[in-house]
Amino acid sequence: MPAKIRLQRHGKKGLGLFHIVVADGRAPRDGKLIERIGTYNPNTNPATIDINSDKALTWLQNGAQPTDTCRAILSYKGVLYRQHLQGGVAKGAFTQEEADKRFEKWTNEKQGKIDAKRGTLASSSVAEAKKRMEAEQARKEAVAQKVAEKTSALAAEAEAAAAVAAAPVAEVTEEAPAAEAAAENEAPAAE
Repeated sequence: MPAKIRLQRHGKKGLGLFHIVVADGRAPRDGKLIERIGTYNPNTNPATIDINSDKALTWLQNGAQPTDTCRAILSYKGVLYRQHLQGGVAKGAFTQEEADKRFEKWTNEKQGKIDAKRGTLASSSVAEAKKRMEAEQARKEAVAQKVAEKTSALAAEAEAAAAVAAAPVAEVTEEAPAAEAAAENEAPAAE
């Protein structure tokens, strides 16, 4: 079996961190490895990839086969493009200097895209935070307005209750003797 360039999982459950390794194709995923050539952290946005591209290129030229995920990572970092350019140099299609210029141009374009994505993510996160703060402020104002309305309604009810409480005391005292007199007049008639 040829050597394979693949991922070796580390990290805790739900937050995997991967080592990019060269291992025998028959070895288990987290088993014995030949050489570690980088790391891959998919938990960040964009994903953090740290790879020794010279070692990866050497292993690719020696026949190591990358897995699908590692092929995508190597393509993203430009290792496969460098291998392609080295094939052109070996065939005599262009010189090593021309290959280096092409790779440098590609690297600059790729870095520009990555920086643009980071900038977009940063600005969108700031905009989202601002929108959340405005929404929270609006909710606080709505709650404060409801509390103020409820407080004013309770104050009005308390004033009305105080007015009602003061008024019936006078009426009860005036009506009580009249009620007693009426009760006395009716009592003898019932006998």
